Amino acid sequence: MDTIKLENALNRHPRMAMAHLPTRIERMSNMSDEMELELWVKRDDCTGIGFGGNKVRQLEYYFGKAQMMGADTVLITGAIQSNYVRTAAAMAARLGLKCHVQLEERVPNVSDLYRESGNVLLDKLAGAILHSYPDGEDEAGADAAVGEIAAKLEGQGCRPYVIPLAADHPPIGALGYVRAAMELVEQVDDLDAFDEIIIASGSALTHAGLLYGLRYLGSRTSVYGICVRRDALSQEIRVRERLTDIAELLKEPPVVDLTDIRVYDGVLAPGYGQLNTVTHEAIKWAARSEGLYLDPVYTGKAMAGLIQLTAVNDLAGYRVLFWHTGGTPALFGYGDQLVE
Repeated sequence: MDTIKLENALNRHPRMAMAHLPTRIERMSNMSDEMELELWVKRDDCTGIGFGGNKVRQLEYYFGKAQMMGADTVLITGAIQSNYVRTAAAMAARLGLKCHVQLEERVPNVSDLYRESGNVLLDKLAGAILHSYPDGEDEAGADAAVGEIAAKLEGQGCRPYVIPLAADHPPIGALGYVRAAMELVEQVDDLDAFDEIIIASGSALTHAGLLYGLRYLGSRTSVYGICVRRDALSQEIRVRERLTDIAELLKEPPVVDLTDIRVYDGVLAPGYGQLNTVTHEAIKWAARSEGLYLDPVYTGKAMAGLIQLTAVNDLAGYRVLFWHTGGTPALFGYGDQLVE
């Protein structure tokens, strides 16, 4: 385990440290008893600024680069209830930067509540300027549209920095979760203190960064990504590509065996951001058992995935770390679906 070497590799990339770290690891006693395993939660919903979440760790690197480039405006694209967008708007406000956010039509047949509350409300409160994009599954097109807005701003004398979405850009945000792996290893006595880590897997920056960091440090703990946007085969490819990119960014060797990439798409349907029965039940169960709030898009589906995997793989007696990636403001956008 060469923590110093990894730290030096990470420090070659500018970072604007804003997260409240380290985040706590808490045992969920009631849920543990019901599941007949040891359930612990890594509280990345408590990373601080703008209601916290995993995006804070990621955006520290994008804002570090924006600062290095002398930007006075940041631009970002994401779904209407995007945690990424909301966190970027909050961080931009803290740093005195203008923020343009592009909201994509990624979830079909949504209500007015979804369009106006939750993260959208927070975007507006932070002073972000909102734009829209009609196709939520066209990552390259969404990036191109943001690029056009940036070009117009540059023509007006602004110094814009675009935080990209599509997979053809260097995933510098994933470095936040390579660093999170170091944090986890420092918090526990044993490199393999947990048998399984469960995490929502969407853009794959969090999933791939954490997996790379753990393997680099010598941990063999399984990291199971619960698919929230695409099917298991597509997500496995996405994670694999991100792992290659991370090694290149750090100028370090690839350290993850491809057989280590574990994904599960059994709770994905009917699709991204669409609430299903098992996710709804998981959200209610966590709230009523532990006062632990999960969201319909990421952590609710991740918990539903853990419940199914527990039944299929017989995890009785296992020590499981559920990585809470935040997203709780999105709950308010789904209020008309969550409470009868």
